[in-house]
Amino acid sequence: MPDDGPTATREAPAAPPLPSPAPPVSSVTGRRALWLGAGVVLLALNLRPALVAVSPLAGTIRADSGMSAAATSLLTALPLLCFGLLAPLAPRLGRRLGTERALLATMALICAGTALRLLDSVVALFAGTVVIGAGIAVANVLLPGLIKRDFPARAGLMTGLYSMSLFGGAALAAGVTVPVQRATGLDWQATLACWGALAALALLVWLPQVRSGNRAAATAHRVARPVRGLWRDPLAWQVTGYMGLQSLSYYAAAAWLPTMLEDAGTSAGDAGWLLSYSSLLGIAGSFLAPVLVGRRLRAGVLAALGAALCATAFGGMLAAPAAGAYVWMTLLGLGQGAAISLALLFIVQRAPDARHTAQLSSMAQCFGYILAATGPAVLGAVHDLSGSWTVPLAVLLALLLPQIAVGWGAARPRQVAGR
Repeated sequence: MPDDGPTATREAPAAPPLPSPAPPVSSVTGRRALWLGAGVVLLALNLRPALVAVSPLAGTIRADSGMSAAATSLLTALPLLCFGLLAPLAPRLGRRLGTERALLATMALICAGTALRLLDSVVALFAGTVVIGAGIAVANVLLPGLIKRDFPARAGLMTGLYSMSLFGGAALAAGVTVPVQRATGLDWQATLACWGALAALALLVWLPQVRSGNRAAATAHRVARPVRGLWRDPLAWQVTGYMGLQSLSYYAAAAWLPTMLEDAGTSAGDAGWLLSYSSLLGIAGSFLAPVLVGRRLRAGVLAALGAALCATAFGGMLAAPAAGAYVWMTLLGLGQGAAISLALLFIVQRAPDARHTAQLSSMAQCFGYILAATGPAVLGAVHDLSGSWTVPLAVLLALLLPQIAVGWGAARPRQVAGR
């Protein structure tokens, strides 16, 4: 078959992927599939709580430590920068250790990072956040590849469960961190460290995958060479663009929506609850989107519908932010949940094998999360310059147009090139 070159994309039915130097690994079945699926869900549940838990305690942390508002903002932006900057290292780590061992190491890093936060020191707080961010960055990249390798026939379902767990973990941390602190009387260091228990549980549940995992799979990941030419592939950049734009929209909105609602007359408590409520609806959107793809709706249509839900929510925030808050947060949660789930599904579906999936995941999350890290700061600067929330909301609305465009391109039934 003639070579189409490194910049070409290929129709999946017409052009099989280039052969990997490692033998193919079959999907898991039976009891091991159930145990592995439970492990994936538990790993995913740990990819947000240790970081999200900082936001509800931000006021307490500032008052106790004397940190400035700028330092507090940096504390919340650091994880996103870790996600982006460390993502390129994850495929290499997966090849060297094997996916199962590398994922076990990510939970160990989260446990270590939460333990560091027990120290009464701002430096330890930042260091622990970086260690946690490093562990999550690697898991973010490797889990889609594991789904591609071990659940090829159930990629939609497993991606839905994975993204649903991401939203569920974030909503859990946002909703229960302060009540746990009040009920137990713990200081903020110990309250943050409590989330290490969830990571320790995931580590224990995942340990059998390392002990009795498929040795051929581990060997394949160690000897497989990195994918070359992926950064010159247009389809890979469409997947990356969709990941980046939906992440930017999500994190920028999450950072400022409570403030927008408070400025419109909503109490601080209600504004925080509305954001948590939106995350709860995101759980439903993130699970349903990949399950519906290929059954009732085309992926491109679903990407456009998700953006339309977000556009309606942002438009509603412009027109009647307080009066229709529950409606807007419902639509936003469903739309954002669908978007993140589709972004992960595109990574799995547009790659021909687990090796390409890990590399595409690394590329998409590297650029995606670096872009997302700029969102809250840029939106805040636009608000300061304009003196209102009208222009920032208009910016979020405008960004949905290129998100639809790259989502439509990423949804095409093709596969990325690369050697």
